[in-house]
Amino acid sequence: MKRTTTGSILLYGTLAVLSLFFLMPAYMAAVTALKLPAEISLPSAWELPSVFNWSSFSQAIQLLKPNFINSVILTLCATAGSTVLGSLNGYVFSKWKFPGSEIVFTLFLFGMFIPYQVILIPLFQTLRAMNLYGGLPGLILAHIVYGLPITSLIFRNFYAQIPTALIESARLDGAGFFSIYLRIVFPLSIPGFVVTSLWQFTQIWNEFLWGICLTRHADNPITVGLAQLAGGQAVSWNLPMAGSIMAAVPVLCIYIFLGRYFIRGLLAGSVKE
Repeated sequence: MKRTTTGSILLYGTLAVLSLFFLMPAYMAAVTALKLPAEISLPSAWELPSVFNWSSFSQAIQLLKPNFINSVILTLCATAGSTVLGSLNGYVFSKWKFPGSEIVFTLFLFGMFIPYQVILIPLFQTLRAMNLYGGLPGLILAHIVYGLPITSLIFRNFYAQIPTALIESARLDGAGFFSIYLRIVFPLSIPGFVVTSLWQFTQIWNEFLWGICLTRHADNPITVGLAQLAGGQAVSWNLPMAGSIMAAVPVLCIYIFLGRYFIRGLLAGSVKE
């Protein structure tokens, strides 16, 4: 039996207290969502509702359903696009190097350090010139391009662990660029795809600024719909709180079920044997 020490007690006690602080906003959101509008006030904010008002969730679902569908389409398409293209970029930069590839890759990575607020106006002008402003296709394209630096970096580091001799042997056997990728590299890339997919899904699902600036009302993602739900002079705070829980559920479920694979994927691309 493992001996309990004072240090372990202090450690787990501190972690428990920090966990409670971390869960306080979630508790506040759930309690407020379950209250009737008349019960919501600052003095009674922490109190449980006298009657559980589940209708807040049905109303929030009804109001945010179009935005939720938009976010699902946006996130799945942009995540798939940036992940697949990032995989191909990482494959090229690690196994099919060309003269100046390291310089190109370094310049490519500068995109990771450019705040997305800075490129908002040029992005707006570019999408308008391409007749993509206002709809989901333009926003999907923007997220794919902006996500390429980080996905390319992750895949390049991951593919660096694949023995170059394996690629050379396939070349000698007559395999081409895509044949090697599909038959050798891609099957070994599952941990990398898990990492990049989870990262991109979280970033795109939670993004707000591009969603409100680059799409019209009918194509707004759920973050924009949630902000509009909380706007106005008189707000029934049970609806925004129910909507925030609804918006958080997809990302929360993904990390609950796939979080361990995310850690494994990070370690697979960071440890060289």
